Amino acid sequence: MSSEKPTMIEFKDVHKYYGDYHALRGITATIRAGEFFSLLGPSGCGKTTLLRTIAGFEGISSGVVLIDGKDMQNVPANVRPTNMVFQSYAIFPHMSVAENVGFGLRKDPRSKAEKAKAVEEALAMVGLKGYGGRAAHALSGGQRQRVALARALILKPKVLLLDEPLSALDKKMREHMQVELIRLQRQVGITFILVTHDQEEALVMSDRIAVMFEGEIAQLADPETLYRRPASRKVADFIGTMNFLPARVLSQSGDKVEVEAEGFGRLTLDAEQMTGAKTDAGPTIGFRPETLTILFDGQTASDRESPATVTEVVYYGDMTYYDIKLDGSDQPLRLSMRNVFGRPVLDIGTKTRVAWSPGALVLFR
Repeated sequence: MSSEKPTMIEFKDVHKYYGDYHALRGITATIRAGEFFSLLGPSGCGKTTLLRTIAGFEGISSGVVLIDGKDMQNVPANVRPTNMVFQSYAIFPHMSVAENVGFGLRKDPRSKAEKAKAVEEALAMVGLKGYGGRAAHALSGGQRQRVALARALILKPKVLLLDEPLSALDKKMREHMQVELIRLQRQVGITFILVTHDQEEALVMSDRIAVMFEGEIAQLADPETLYRRPASRKVADFIGTMNFLPARVLSQSGDKVEVEAEGFGRLTLDAEQMTGAKTDAGPTIGFRPETLTILFDGQTASDRESPATVTEVVYYGDMTYYDIKLDGSDQPLRLSMRNVFGRPVLDIGTKTRVAWSPGALVLFR
């Protein structure tokens, strides 16, 4: 995603109160034109409230919301250049698929034939060509979701708002629709803003992600940065799985930090691997399960290695997840290994060696 793309949505110090409850706390952020943007966080963090302030379904207590450079203060929802796909899809069961998709065109001045053509184009866009005459109540969950998308896109909004649209689907259909939404967003080229509590969904689908806690944006970055360089231990703990080891900062000079970590010993990190956010737990080293690798017989580490003991094994078919303990540490760690032909699955209690690199570590102060 090019940083040169113009801004489509801008929040300037947005606050929202419900009585004494402070739902949004000084949100300041920009969303670019044509990007797939996600608001990610646990229930009650304010992500849906923030989405609804874009749609105009919620007013703000203070601050500014701009869409395409225009202040949305006192601009009602029905005239904003946005449309929303709700979690429930809000499909009218007594209407046909075509009637559902064309519902927003009721007051459009175009002829009946032109409207019918627009409906067919919208259905083709979401992979439902020829479905116009079907009864809406007879559709599967995935098909209803596509109808909701077609109904939203037929009005050609500048911004499409998606309020957890995949949460009602089973795992296989949800994964399929994630890919379909990515394809669709690229095809239509407009800004998509997704609300989700599913970390994997946000990582898969988004150009950038805003991670929210308690009405604030804790970090806004692209998926790789969020995953590999989380700005705080709270973000790291929320995005995927992260191992943590107690550490002690020995010295810092220029762009290098000397650290001693339990089970890893003494090591040198780049200053950019150290987060600015303080943690109550004290200095801690964090790293992802896939950054540890079990060394089998005859293998040598390309960087560092440490002796360890397998304490738990969970087999997933394509992957095996091991819980291990490094020698000199009682802290359980999670390690993931892809299952390839000829590679054994280790038993609980096996003594082994694990390879790792200081470059994969993050230091939380």
